[in-house]
Amino acid sequence: MNRRLFLGGLLGVAATPFVRGTGPASPVRNAGIGRIERSDAEWRKLLTPEQFEVLRREGTEPAGSSPLNDEKRAGEYVCAGCELALFTSDMKYDSGTGWPSFFTTIPGHVETKRDFKLILPRTEYHCTRCGGHQGHVFNDGPQPTGKRWCNNGVALKFVPAVG
Repeated sequence: MNRRLFLGGLLGVAATPFVRGTGPASPVRNAGIGRIERSDAEWRKLLTPEQFEVLRREGTEPAGSSPLNDEKRAGEYVCAGCELALFTSDMKYDSGTGWPSFFTTIPGHVETKRDFKLILPRTEYHCTRCGGHQGHVFNDGPQPTGKRWCNNGVALKFVPAVG
């Protein structure tokens, strides 16, 4: 394969819009979850600089930097941008990667798309309500799904269960 054909193929794939995931994490557009649209200026007022970088600019926090790595209580992990619940504590596991990791999501609460920032394709996921970048999903997680939803801790807030 020549270089021009390879680069042209990459550009074509990179232009691919949001792709719907399959299985339990597939987004359900008509699940009654309203979209939140805000300008960058509005987001900057609501988020810390670190949250803005991850949620709005698809950045990544340093591995091991999130206190959520050590969170063991029962509760929900909600989007730091709009507080939509994305995961429950029953979905969390210690992946050893330095980022909070989950083996599944709350159905309909995330959307996926292909990410080519590291040249090789990865599956990136975002909050359905506000579009905030959360992390990437990999096929090296535990059963029952075999998935690792690797999340930036700064993109989440933990809400402990009541009682």
